[in-house]
Order: sequence, then structure tokens, then C-alpha cells
Amino acid sequence: MAIWIIVGIIVVVLGYAISIYNSLVKNRQLVQEGWSGIDVQLKRRTDLIPNLMEAVKGYMSHERDTLQAVTEARVRAQGAANASPAERAAAEGALSSALGRLIAVAEAYPDLKASSNFLEFQQALQTTEDEIQLARRYYNGAVRNLNTTVESFPSNLIANNFKFEKAEYFELESPADRAVPTVKF
Repeated sequence: MAIWIIVGIIVVVLGYAISIYNSLVKNRQLVQEGWSGIDVQLKRRTDLIPNLMEAVKGYMSHERDTLQAVTEARVRAQGAANASPAERAAAEGALSSALGRLIAVAEAYPDLKASSNFLEFQQALQTTEDEIQLARRYYNGAVRNLNTTVESFPSNLIANNFKFEKAEYFELESPADRAVPTVKF
């Protein structure tokens, strides 16, 4: 009788360990899926930029610095395609900043703002930015779930034995960008 109890306990413990392992695998797959979604949206944004630049160049020929900054940021973002989430976030953040400056400068050109090509690209860029935010939230949620499982007891025992590691969050803005501005009256 005692042997059956021991065998039963061993079976339950093994079943629980297998369940934890499968949970870790599932969470790792969700992180990879989330990163793929971010990658697709970032590539889509990068692919939109040359067309946006062509629509803008004719109107903003003397804004060379702004146009050059966008071009350089795009090249850096493309170069960071296989980098870590932190490195990729830095490159993409610089691109977002350069695009923001381009759109801000474009506001000073009424003919450009009225151009249907510019408006279409601006709308496509805004849609893509929204999709990037959605993909980033999904990815970061998957990272949170994986990291919680990797660090929690007893799943951390299984995670350590099978080399599961915490994943990096993907944050586009720096902590300084999140600071609340001071308003003086």
C-alpha cells in the first residue's frame, strides 16, 4: 500500500513538472510571436518612409537637416533589425523622434498639408504607429507572463534546469520622456 502512495506522489510531481515545463514553452512561444508582430509593424513603418520623403521633398527642399535626420534614423533602425529589444527600441525611438520633427515642420507648409499624397502617407504612418503600440503591448504582456513564470517558485526550478531565461521588455521611450512636465502659473 505504501508503495502505491509513493508512486502516486511521484506521478503527481512529474505531472506538475511537465505542466510547468509546458507553461514555460508556451510563454516563450508567445514572446517570440509578440516580437514577430513588432518586427512586422516596424518594417512596415520603415517601408513607408521613402514614399513619405518623396512626397515631402518637393515642398521642403530647404529643410535638408530634417530630411537627412529621418533618412539617417531609418538606416539605423534598419541596421538594428536583429538587435536586442533595448537596442532596437533606441533605434526605433530615434526614428519616431525624427518622424515627429518632420511632421511638425510639415505643418508650416500649407501646400504640403493639403497634398493628398502627404495626407495618405501621414494617415498610413499614424495607423502603423497605432499598430506598433498594440504589438508592443502584446509583446510586453507575453514577456511579463514568461518572466513571472521563470522567477516564481517552483517553476523557477524547472526554468533553471532547462535554461529558460527572462525576456527583455520593448520600450520605445526613455524614462525621461515619461517625466511629468512642470507647469508654472
